[in-house]
Amino acid sequence: MCSRTVNTEQETHRMKRGRKGDEGNSCPSSESRAEVSKKARTLEEPEDLSSSWSCLPQEILLLIFQHLPLLDRAYASQVCRSWNQAFHMPELWRCFEFELNQPASSYLKATHPDLIKQIIKRHSNHLQYVSFKVDSSTESAEAACDILSQLVNCSLKTLGLISTARPSFMELPKSHFISALTVVFVNSKSLSSLKIDDTPVDDPSLKVLVANNSDTLKLLKMSSCPHVSPAGILCVADQCHGLRELALNYHLLSDELLLALSSEKHVHLEHLRIDVVSENPGQTQFHTIKKSSWDAMVRHSPKFNLVMYFFLYEDEFEPFFRDEIPVTHLYFGRAVSKEMLGREPQLNFYSGSTGD
Repeated sequence: MCSRTVNTEQETHRMKRGRKGDEGNSCPSSESRAEVSKKARTLEEPEDLSSSWSCLPQEILLLIFQHLPLLDRAYASQVCRSWNQAFHMPELWRCFEFELNQPASSYLKATHPDLIKQIIKRHSNHLQYVSFKVDSSTESAEAACDILSQLVNCSLKTLGLISTARPSFMELPKSHFISALTVVFVNSKSLSSLKIDDTPVDDPSLKVLVANNSDTLKLLKMSSCPHVSPAGILCVADQCHGLRELALNYHLLSDELLLALSSEKHVHLEHLRIDVVSENPGQTQFHTIKKSSWDAMVRHSPKFNLVMYFFLYEDEFEPFFRDEIPVTHLYFGRAVSKEMLGREPQLNFYSGSTGD
């Protein structure tokens, strides 16, 4: 009897302890689970995500903005004050291409006038690598000149004037174009690359270029510039001893120019492009360059590329297919016969192509 009573009391005690243990190990309610989850998120995430994005270091923002198109950068600048400040960082405005197209005459996109005003006002002194793409309208060429004339506080390193259709710069008053261009020549002081094909640049403006940028100029492309004389381009070669690439029309080529490019003071020329175009309708006679001048050029710069672009008919090629001309590449603006191509088997030919 006493034994059964003791056992019953022990079992009752064990059952009570089991119930207490079950209560301690029971699963939390749905409300308590939500609270636990909320606390975990609080520990893992910042309280204000927007504040963390606005506090990104400027170096990180610069890298992000450099990979964005201009329009996307403009949208991003409206997110917060920090991103707006990043939008105006000088590093983002060192290289810029002005696209000047008239909506009525071109389907190409154009740089918004308000953005142009903002660039001139806030970033003109940051610009270093600048190009202008204009359509066939005179209005676009005039707009480019207006911008150039306002770049008085910049020091450009490269400048390119590119006509995407017909050469609209040639339709401007010469004095207006020269005035705008010389603003850049005078204020830059460190131009290394200049592309001014199909423009009314002239000898006096080239003298201004040389007077202010002779120590830095390395590339000059000025094909189809009818107001430049052989004396004008010779002035450039005589003074710009670091010139490595040159593009011009054949009528500007002379023995004196080749000898100037071959002088001891001059660096090795790497690329010489010559466009052979009839200056007068029906022209079949072209001046001849002496063999000794070509030989001097080859001795001084044995690895230079002589690229010739022909905008002639086949019967006009004869003066240029001579052994003394060290041409390495030929481009033909018009289709030519296989017989003509077979005359110079050592050269690289590009028939019917006028690309760079």
